[in-house]
Amino acid sequence: MTIKTVALLSPGDMGEGVAASIIGQGIDVITVLAGRSGETRMRAERAGIRDVPDLETLVSEADLVLSIMPPERAEAIAAEVAAAMKKTGNAPAFADMNAIAPTTAKRIAAVIADAGAEFIDGGIIGSAPLKSKADTKIYVSGPKAGLMDALDGNGKKIIRLGDEIGRASAVKMIYASVTKGTDSLLTAAYTAAEALGIRDVLEAEWANSQPDALARMERRVSALPADAGRWIGEMEQIAETYASVGVTANYHKGAADMYRLLNATPFAAESRETMDKSRTMQESVKVYVQHLNPPKAAEQD
Repeated sequence: MTIKTVALLSPGDMGEGVAASIIGQGIDVITVLAGRSGETRMRAERAGIRDVPDLETLVSEADLVLSIMPPERAEAIAAEVAAAMKKTGNAPAFADMNAIAPTTAKRIAAVIADAGAEFIDGGIIGSAPLKSKADTKIYVSGPKAGLMDALDGNGKKIIRLGDEIGRASAVKMIYASVTKGTDSLLTAAYTAAEALGIRDVLEAEWANSQPDALARMERRVSALPADAGRWIGEMEQIAETYASVGVTANYHKGAADMYRLLNATPFAAESRETMDKSRTMQESVKVYVQHLNPPKAAEQD
């Protein structure tokens, strides 16, 4: 199948990078910008994405739909796209690239199949294409995952994982459970240390015995609020993934709580592009502590 037009939902940080890479391969990329923010419009224009008026036009023009958005919106947008497919009678393949649990991917696959379209399960690992020397890895699975081969290259590496829907999502979930889960744990420890008045003691100890952990804190503690809002849902999806195979969901429910805390701080209004990169983790954590929920008083007998 020749892919001439890809529909993108939507041009966030990753979506913009993926779109720019695809456009660089000579493929048209379209999206719906009606009701979207000024930042989203700026990203679309910068990448060269073409705006279309509505989802009906989008599914009529597209050969492939890519869904790249916060995971809590994945099922709702899939339902809207499926409705547009039924309304127009056009049913391009739908590739869900979101950070969702395999169980969520299978629910979305059923919705898309009901609209008469092929479903591709996907998971993206790495920075947005063209933003680093390493290729962005796009894992895909499902009977029609081979359609994604047309997008391989120009900063993207398509990796097929067979016909089973859910395998690609599982790779993304378990990978992110370590990376973003570890960031949340280190930030929680650092915040607790500040709240207990022992941060300086632990910084000295970590520098001596856990230098890699301290270096990671220095890189990540101040940067996390910019992403925290969209990672809450991802942690919840990871929790669902763990629970689906009988592993405790509580690790990542706690990580979601930590990202909620960071999302409540003033720093959450920043983006990766606008964040104050001069702000130290010591300055950041003092603000995090101000947003902690006060402990509940012990119940009296």
